[in-house]
Amino acid sequence: MDAILQVPHYGLSFILLLTILVFVHEFGHFWVARRNGVRVEVFSIGFGPELFGWNDRTGTRWKFSLLPLGGYVKMFGDAGAASNPAEGLDRMSADERAVAFHHKRLGQRAAIVAAGPIANFLFAILVLAGLFMTQGQPYTPAEIGTVRPDSAAAAAGLQPGDRIVAINGSSIERFEQVQLIVRLNQGTPLSVDVLRDGRTINLPVTPRVVELQDRIGGTQRVGQLGVGRSGVEFMQHNPLTAIVAGTEETWTLTAGTLTAVWQMISGVRTTEELGGPLRIAQMSGEATRSGVAGFLWFAAILSINLGLINLFPIPVLDGGHLLFYAAEAVRGKPLGERAQEYGFRIGLALVLTLMLFSTWNDLVQLRVFSFLRGLVT
Repeated sequence: MDAILQVPHYGLSFILLLTILVFVHEFGHFWVARRNGVRVEVFSIGFGPELFGWNDRTGTRWKFSLLPLGGYVKMFGDAGAASNPAEGLDRMSADERAVAFHHKRLGQRAAIVAAGPIANFLFAILVLAGLFMTQGQPYTPAEIGTVRPDSAAAAAGLQPGDRIVAINGSSIERFEQVQLIVRLNQGTPLSVDVLRDGRTINLPVTPRVVELQDRIGGTQRVGQLGVGRSGVEFMQHNPLTAIVAGTEETWTLTAGTLTAVWQMISGVRTTEELGGPLRIAQMSGEATRSGVAGFLWFAAILSINLGLINLFPIPVLDGGHLLFYAAEAVRGKPLGERAQEYGFRIGLALVLTLMLFSTWNDLVQLRVFSFLRGLVT
């Protein structure tokens, strides 16, 4: 079982990648907090006991902790890493209130909380822009090169040489756009406009649901037309167009992730595809083996997912805090301590349940149980 034997490589790659992304996320909180006059007491990469660290000139403790699955910024007035209000906030002096997070205006607190996910999206944009300037942006004209005889495309009448110009009314310029739309639509009819011999023809096509095996032996159910591209080109960008292209790519990846999540919730897509820390570690190792460009691509994709997940309206996540602030804006005062406490408990339970479920998926997809069973039989 190759995946098990590669644990050291996967583990180091995973820690390196997660350290970068956690630093980016937490630095977003830190930077905006400092700009708003909040005293930051701790900046931690990881949770649990401290491994090593140092104090900067403002008194912030920068440290690396034992458990590398995340990080936190503890601000003055926080009870802990979850940013719950500490006791005695109402007894603070004027000087203490001036630097306490929970005594800042609602807009300031919301900006500090939102800065973490925003930093992840900005990081992805900059990484992608850098790749598009140096490596070039993969660009494949949306022209069909081949059509498999027994495919959904052949049944619908698509032919080699057809150029796909729109799907369900949305303009198409690159073959990668076609792939994304088709993979997310499993057995859903699509209205495809193609340019053939100078004329635009509309063809209804229903992607067939197929199971594909990934590098780690797991399977994914995706939609498939059964067409091949005509060729791949790489478009070099200058700094300005690279930023624009990186922003567009980040938006496309974000929209695709949200669509996949909704399909899992609605039952259209199987939750077996939901990966946890083990599969992310394995993919980190594979990305590292593919070179710097592959590692950076994966870092950008994971940064987008990290930013997006943190915006989900679940207490203990940034999105949960923003939800509480939205309620505070409507009510004109914060939610009661009991309501917030129950919200954080429910949120923590949801997050832990999701982690356990995704880790179970990892163990099944990586065939860990089969490997262990083989050792004792």
